[in-house]
Amino acid sequence: MLRIIPRNGAAVQGNWQKELANAFTDPKDLLDYLQLDAENYQQDIAARKLFPMRVPLSFAQRMQKGQANDPLLLQVLPLRAEFIEAAGFSEDPLQEHQAAVPGLLHKYQSRVLFIVRAGCAVNCRYCFRRHFPYQDNSPSKQGWQQALDYIQRDNKINEVIFSGGDPLMANDQQLTWLIEQLEQIPHLSRLRIHTRLPVVLPNRVSDELVQLLTNRRLKVIVVSHINHPNEINAELNEAFNKLSQAGITLLNQSVLLKGINDNAECLAQLSEALFSANILPYYLFLLDKVSGAAHFDLEQQQAVAIMRQLYKVLPGFLVPRLAREQAGEHSKTPIDIGLS
Repeated sequence: MLRIIPRNGAAVQGNWQKELANAFTDPKDLLDYLQLDAENYQQDIAARKLFPMRVPLSFAQRMQKGQANDPLLLQVLPLRAEFIEAAGFSEDPLQEHQAAVPGLLHKYQSRVLFIVRAGCAVNCRYCFRRHFPYQDNSPSKQGWQQALDYIQRDNKINEVIFSGGDPLMANDQQLTWLIEQLEQIPHLSRLRIHTRLPVVLPNRVSDELVQLLTNRRLKVIVVSHINHPNEINAELNEAFNKLSQAGITLLNQSVLLKGINDNAECLAQLSEALFSANILPYYLFLLDKVSGAAHFDLEQQQAVAIMRQLYKVLPGFLVPRLAREQAGEHSKTPIDIGLS
């Protein structure tokens, strides 16, 4: 299929669904756009069969043309390293493939993860759910009722986390219906939305979306996923400023990725850029050991060394918590960096 790239490099006009429909799905097209020779990537391109590629033009525009090691490109481009079978890596590193009911993960006592939508606006190559059985955990609006009934029955649950895929792949009408159903459950107090969609497609944060998230009985928190300061541009700042002005709490979680953000200087710049966008750094995760992503992994001792440096250059409130998620644990596992 012929892709038409706007001559002025501007994002495709129209709503976020149209932009998403025009995303790069063929690595050759993305490489051509970035003025990189696709002939040098033949063995890498083959890795798309392991996990499809999807990159919106808005995100590609933040990449440096002609730079094979661009930190945004490396997060999304299929690479031959994905074929390596590394010891300790598996398709289900967090043992999530057994849901409480279809589309609902109950990993922590007081919180549940609601798989609102299976798809994402961008397919990050290190995604810990790249092998997740979404076909068994993508209920329709009618199927959501099972999850709602489960939450209703357990009064220990006080927080619902919209996850995915990406929950903001759902349209505003679907989100409104689902939030209204949750607000009828008296023991719920918070709704957390984990999303990368407004990062790669900032115009997803429409006035309508902001409106549907405000003046709610449930306290709404939006947790973005931003790994590198180059991801933060004027459009992203504008989008998240809308959410901030509406009184929505904004947090960010990142993944520590080898060759992308594995130094204190980069992470310090990220924290400063996040705070300028009214987003507070929250977690910095060690890589979940998912098959196909071993080339992104960093040893824990290296991560600890980076964090010690980070505390030297940032005020404490801008330093994310270093943590790992481990299968079967009832919370995130904090990593002691030995400052006390």
